Amino acid sequence: NVSKLPAIFSLNPQSLRSLDPTETAKDQRNRLSVWNKLCYAIGGAPYQITGSALGFFLQIYLLDVAQLDPSHASIILFVGRAWDAVTDPTVGFLVSRSRWTRFGRMMPWILLSTPFAVLTYFLIWYVPPFQQGKIIWYLIFYCLFQSMQTCFHVPYSALTMFISNDQKERDSATAYRMMVEVLGTVLGTAIQGQIIGGGQDCPTDEPDVNDSRNSTKINTSRLMLSCLFSSQKQAYLIASGVICIIYVLCAAVLFFGVKEQKDNGRKRSQLLTFRQGLWLVMSHGPYIKLVIGFLFTSLAFMLLEGNFALFITYSLGHRKDFQNILLVIMLSGTLTIPWWQWFLTKFGKKMAVYFGMTWAIPFMILIVCIKSHLIISYLVSVAAGVSVAAAFLLPWSMLPDVVDDFKVRNPDIHGHEALFYSFYVFFIKFASGVSLGISTLSLKFAGYETGSCLQPEAVSLTLKVLVSPVPVVLIAVGLLILRTYPIDEDRRQGNRKLLQEML
Repeated sequence: NVSKLPAIFSLNPQSLRSLDPTETAKDQRNRLSVWNKLCYAIGGAPYQITGSALGFFLQIYLLDVAQLDPSHASIILFVGRAWDAVTDPTVGFLVSRSRWTRFGRMMPWILLSTPFAVLTYFLIWYVPPFQQGKIIWYLIFYCLFQSMQTCFHVPYSALTMFISNDQKERDSATAYRMMVEVLGTVLGTAIQGQIIGGGQDCPTDEPDVNDSRNSTKINTSRLMLSCLFSSQKQAYLIASGVICIIYVLCAAVLFFGVKEQKDNGRKRSQLLTFRQGLWLVMSHGPYIKLVIGFLFTSLAFMLLEGNFALFITYSLGHRKDFQNILLVIMLSGTLTIPWWQWFLTKFGKKMAVYFGMTWAIPFMILIVCIKSHLIISYLVSVAAGVSVAAAFLLPWSMLPDVVDDFKVRNPDIHGHEALFYSFYVFFIKFASGVSLGISTLSLKFAGYETGSCLQPEAVSLTLKVLVSPVPVVLIAVGLLILRTYPIDEDRRQGNRKLLQEML
């Protein structure tokens, strides 16, 4: 028996670790089942469903259904996005100071914000029976919804760091999440577009108001147009009700299907003030370069998203098909998410950024250069969806790498992951608010006529500029900045090994 001792003691440390039941339990805890990943991913759907509905349809709803002046619509869009941007770091700061409960640290925020988010979202799509004060109505409920949505989405985004300590598992869960979120965008576009799409056909395309012989026909057309707006109001309410039901169901699946892990291996560092938290985040170089780079690329796609429904309707003349074209874009993006996940794993995340963002540029130029043709519009939409998928996946796939890099370089600072996510969303939303406000205001200067089926040629030209030259320039600037992003695959893998040793 004694002769067997040397053989036992000759086992290498790795073999001993593999026999350690504690290590095995930790490995099992870090592994996420497909069900866990799906439940986590489904939690991201409400943000995208409501976001796509608001992004694609709120502008045209405020102008053509609520019949607000373009200047008032621009104020609502800017103030709502700016308020949403301010609430992100505020909620992130409060979440980072939250105490652990038996449901976790992020889950209570998600659970409690859901009913208020659903109520305020529904009231956004209700046209009040008074004309004076409509702008106040929409400002209040748009800002309230954005606040409640932030209380849901910031903790949900930070939850990525608390579902597993394994970077591969987090990346895999992020891929599931991006797939479901793009599906959520498709669902939001489909629900909103298909329910209201039936009421988008104008009673007449070319009313000759100068011909006195057609006065009876013109009056009939105006009456039909009034009935059309009334049916559209009802359609928007029905669509919002369906989306509210889906919102609640997704929140329930997330709550019951995902277990937030408490990191018992580390103690949280001292609570920070808001100014200290801001300095903590802004002093990390890779984070700043990533945020500024994606700020420009995200602005390009947000500007495209916000004005595309109007562009299809008034510049391309596809009023009857605009909701289907939007749906094709999002379906194409959904189907290419797995391919992008394979691409970034094979060639690296920076290469995926360059290829994914530049892919959209030729099609942005093509859609405004060619003569309007429905089949070509659909083909361009399919191709554009490929870049939309990259724009969805890559920022959220690269943010955890920045947080890991920060942890490696600041091993004594813990528990502030939510700040990185919230400040990123702050910059994106604030800038998008400015861009959407300016773009909507530019339509007023171009002579946009509220509630009209036809728009002046200047409006068509303005929409073409907003969906092609401006986004192309923003993408180019963003890619130049992202060239300086220092976390390549070698550094990412090195950080991963160091974190495993620290954990």
